[in-house]
Amino acid sequence: MSETKSRFVVSADWLQSELGKADLRVLDASFYLPAQKRDADAEYAAGHIPGAIRFDQDKIADHSTSLPHTIPSPDYFAAEVGRLGISENDRIVVYDGIGLFASPRVWWLFRVMGAKNVFVLDGGLDGWKAEGRPLETAAPKHVPTTFTPNFDESRVVTLDTMRDIVSSAAMQIADARSAGRFAAAEPEPRVGMRSGHMPGARSLPSGVFANQGRFKSLPELRQTIEDALSKPVVTSCGSGITAAVITLALESLGHHDNKLYDGSWSEWGSRDDTPIVTGPPTPVKA
Repeated sequence: MSETKSRFVVSADWLQSELGKADLRVLDASFYLPAQKRDADAEYAAGHIPGAIRFDQDKIADHSTSLPHTIPSPDYFAAEVGRLGISENDRIVVYDGIGLFASPRVWWLFRVMGAKNVFVLDGGLDGWKAEGRPLETAAPKHVPTTFTPNFDESRVVTLDTMRDIVSSAAMQIADARSAGRFAAAEPEPRVGMRSGHMPGARSLPSGVFANQGRFKSLPELRQTIEDALSKPVVTSCGSGITAAVITLALESLGHHDNKLYDGSWSEWGSRDDTPIVTGPPTPVKA
């Protein structure tokens, strides 16, 4: 793999050459916001990468909370992915429709749960289709297996911890939402949500890390987030999904002192006892 590319991102050429290997698991983790007007399940049924398993981020989640797609317990996660025929020792490649939108969240989730060989497909399904690569419509048959979790709780930030981080400024908060939502210039897509950002947060919209669904080179990533590399980072977004795009960029650059705020703005912005700041963000290097 090129030294200018993330070691966690694989090309369509590589994936196509590996399809059918016994230890390879390909996951379709597509997820869309209402404004994107795309149906992930319908697109999967219409055509997906051969052998790809549909990974629904709203189903394999903690259903005891009203917050969307929050991280499930290790036991629940292990049981669900085991039923899908995925073990912690498999090579796991995750993709989504757009390319670098929802797939990094599942990459992060599997890594937090103890899987080591987890990758994201560059270009996603849109890129795969644009290049005329093979598709299938039949869902693969799952041979249940055992996933043995090794949960790294230290990489997940809860509300109480996030309060401490905001008050102490001990970590750089990196917000993956759009600059407009960060500045409260655009409304939040979820009803009842306050607008703005956490005190001390920096705006790093998830879209700045990719070009047409393809992850930027390591030098480009470093230029984009170089200011955040000097201290520990906690990533956040609207609901904990695109925050992982920043996490993927950090890990690709060897910055391992990072955590993800799972509740993100869905939790912080829905409360009336959390501090919020409005106003324009610091410009981000493109």
